[in-house]
Amino acid sequence: MSDLLDGIRVVELGLFALVPAAAAVLAEWGADVVKIEHPVEGDPVRGLAAWGIKPGTGGFSYMWEVCNRGKRSVGLDVAHPGGREVLLSMLEGADVFLTSFLPAARRRLGIDVADVTARNPTIIYGRGSGQGPKGGEAEAGGFDGAAYWNRSGTGSAAMPAGSTEPIALPGPGFGDIQTGMHLAGGVIAALWRRDRTGQGAVVDTSLLASGLWAMQGSLAGAAAAGLAELPKRARSDVTNPLVLAYRSADGRFVSLMMLGSDRYWPGLCQAIGRPDLISDLRFASARDRAANSAACVAELDAVFSARPLEHWRTVLAGQEGPWAVVAHVAEAATDEQARANGYVQDVDYGDGRSLPMVGAPVQFDEAAPALRPAPEHGAHTEEVLLELGYDWDAISNLKAAGAVL
Repeated sequence: MSDLLDGIRVVELGLFALVPAAAAVLAEWGADVVKIEHPVEGDPVRGLAAWGIKPGTGGFSYMWEVCNRGKRSVGLDVAHPGGREVLLSMLEGADVFLTSFLPAARRRLGIDVADVTARNPTIIYGRGSGQGPKGGEAEAGGFDGAAYWNRSGTGSAAMPAGSTEPIALPGPGFGDIQTGMHLAGGVIAALWRRDRTGQGAVVDTSLLASGLWAMQGSLAGAAAAGLAELPKRARSDVTNPLVLAYRSADGRFVSLMMLGSDRYWPGLCQAIGRPDLISDLRFASARDRAANSAACVAELDAVFSARPLEHWRTVLAGQEGPWAVVAHVAEAATDEQARANGYVQDVDYGDGRSLPMVGAPVQFDEAAPALRPAPEHGAHTEEVLLELGYDWDAISNLKAAGAVL
């Protein structure tokens, strides 16, 4: 954990992944994050079978851990008058409130912007939504497969030429986790302004906004060319055969990413054992390789398909051009460079269990954060209420009323 946000108090009332992911980033950067969960049901992601992996597999509900590490959990029924008052008491002393509750729910519960700022005028009120706070769909929910992936054009753009079906999201919470990072960044900017001016803020981001942000190059390019989307070409019809993936003999792929191909072509040819291609007039320059791309791709296909991946790891490591293995996710978790930088860490649960987790993709002073497990349901209810000034009798009464866990 970084000490960047030491002393910053965050209250999160979020479900599933977007807002919880934002709060996890703030916790990683040193904020004290209290997650509010229903005292009986908890966050639904605790019991979510994500991508067919049932909760409890390997001893984890893995999406819960990913989006809630480093927080404290309070079991609180905000629909109960006593529970709502506890929440508002928390927010009186908080710096940040994050929620994914829909506008109608916030109004019904009495926790909308006006309700909260009446108790704490300088709070940073962060909202994560599907489609944004304005327009005809401001009241509607959203999930990343729709709002982030397909509505932004990403799903269609990811389809290879000739494909007959859209490409699905590559993994659980894919758009939510990206959007959560954006929300965390917005909160930091709002805190910086508050530090200078004393002014609170309402910070918004949405799955749609985040998806469009990621696709903005494609949006601009398609608009400039008057196209529905950027052109898709057959695999062999490329302007640069050195920006392409090639299959190895054992069915794996290496991705060449050599944009300045004239610089890298001779060294690549030497490394792969085909120095004759350097003097082949069809491939003498980037322009020649583009004009004869089908022949160039065929030559490289034949070379790479003749040897297994491990051979190509060694060979490509000995030449200058950028490349990467098309990694399986389990390989990404053990990537030596990722581990050296602390991007992926094994979080120790102290009972023989550990889980690889990825820290926020920003580090400070070259220090990797110390990632911590997510909390048990309601593990910190009493602790937080005592901090707020509730005595044991008051806590017992709230428990008996079902307002807290």
